[in-house]
Amino acid sequence: MGDLYALDFDGVLCDSCGESSLSALKAAKVRWPSLFETVDSSLEGWIVDQMHIFLRSLGPVYWFYPGVPDALKFASSKVYIVTTKQSRFADALLRELAGVTISPDRIYGLGTGPKVQVLKQLQEMPENKGLTLHFVEDRLATLKNVIEEPELDGWNLYLVRWGYNTPKEREEAATIARIRLLELSDFSNKLK
Repeated sequence: MGDLYALDFDGVLCDSCGESSLSALKAAKVRWPSLFETVDSSLEGWIVDQMHIFLRSLGPVYWFYPGVPDALKFASSKVYIVTTKQSRFADALLRELAGVTISPDRIYGLGTGPKVQVLKQLQEMPENKGLTLHFVEDRLATLKNVIEEPELDGWNLYLVRWGYNTPKEREEAATIARIRLLELSDFSNKLK
């Protein structure tokens, strides 16, 4: 019948550490302005400018893990994005930086509910009945939440080795029968 892949965004498709760092710096300035009062405004501006220059110098190749844009472009499997990032932001990054178009109704972002709920919704959609279900994530805690839900027993679960997890988490995942560790080099083949 075919396969359905629900893919996390940050840490699976995209390395957003740089973007997250810049956002955190800006948020910290708003949240704790007194911490920034002693920083000379020219120095502060220089730091932010340097972060922007650095991020731009890395280019789009850095944002998306190697091979991921092509894997998404040429996927024969049904692909959904399940992220804690705003849907429109994930959509813009996919289109502008990776050159990938995924229908907005297949991007579940901030405000669409916990990932466990989104997976339940996806498996209940009539158009997804009969498909083999796969969830690819970089957070072990999220996969454990899925395992705790008996309704989601039909999902194949993958913890990526290239995301924001630690060797200790990967070792633990290797001991959990429902979770398979996924190499970046195997990711493209899975989506075919």
